[in-house]
Amino acid sequence: MNQTNASRMEAACSLLAESERRFLLYQLADEGSANLEDLIVQVAAWELDARADTIDKEVRQRVYVSLVHNHLPRLEDYDIIEYDLRSGDIVLAEGFEDIKPLLEQFRQTEAEPELRERPPL
Repeated sequence: MNQTNASRMEAACSLLAESERRFLLYQLADEGSANLEDLIVQVAAWELDARADTIDKEVRQRVYVSLVHNHLPRLEDYDIIEYDLRSGDIVLAEGFEDIKPLLEQFRQTEAEPELRERPPL
């Protein structure tokens, strides 16, 4: 593996290491686009393993701050998403295709408890 590919792989792993980023990318992968308010509630629900209608204002505010000040700008810097903070619209960008296979591996692992419980190699 050349240095460029290794650097890209490290960046992809770093981006997907955070659960909030993975959760928002799962939603975008399924829908293609999302609104920030809807995404906040969905990410919080996944994090807490709760129904979206049970997410309180404090949790929504925490997720909002985390997404707006950390996750969304970072994903935009890597051309994974494009977003407009004023309208709240978020869409996938060209760079998403580079991390999509790795994201799907994460999703499968998180969706199947027997894969999560496997002892480390």
